[in-house]
Amino acid sequence: MSADPSPTFASPPPRALSAPWIGPLQGWRRRLLYVSVFEGLAIVCTSHGLAHMAGDGLGHAAVMGAASSLIAVLWNLIFNGLFERWERRQSVKGRSVARRIAHACGFEGGLLLIFVPLFAWWFGVSLWTSFLMDLGLLLFFLVYTFAYNWLFDRLFGLPASAC
Repeated sequence: MSADPSPTFASPPPRALSAPWIGPLQGWRRRLLYVSVFEGLAIVCTSHGLAHMAGDGLGHAAVMGAASSLIAVLWNLIFNGLFERWERRQSVKGRSVARRIAHACGFEGGLLLIFVPLFAWWFGVSLWTSFLMDLGLLLFFLVYTFAYNWLFDRLFGLPASAC
């Protein structure tokens, strides 16, 4: 009796979506779509999460949600550019679970260094409280980033740097 092998996170997508209105999803087009959808969802989640954790109004938290999204977009462009440059030089191609975890941890670690002092100032809380707030978001976004990247690659194929 043969078992039907289930796909793993490391397996390439059987067939990526075709997007003729966008063209090939590589380079800046891929990054623009990736960042736009990722950050749109992130603003909603971040605003609600920050309001809840700070005990603040949604309007005040939404300003920081949008600001943190802009910061994250800029960091995303910088970090992913550097990550893909590093990835091109690797002898092992593809995106294994370990490589995806390293990517998510590196990205979120950089944001932690930016957001702890920013949240402390904006919400008028201690650095420790801000760290705990950011830790809550970080835990959410580690899972979100991993899942989003995996799904994005499944839908649109891997970037040329990983092939």
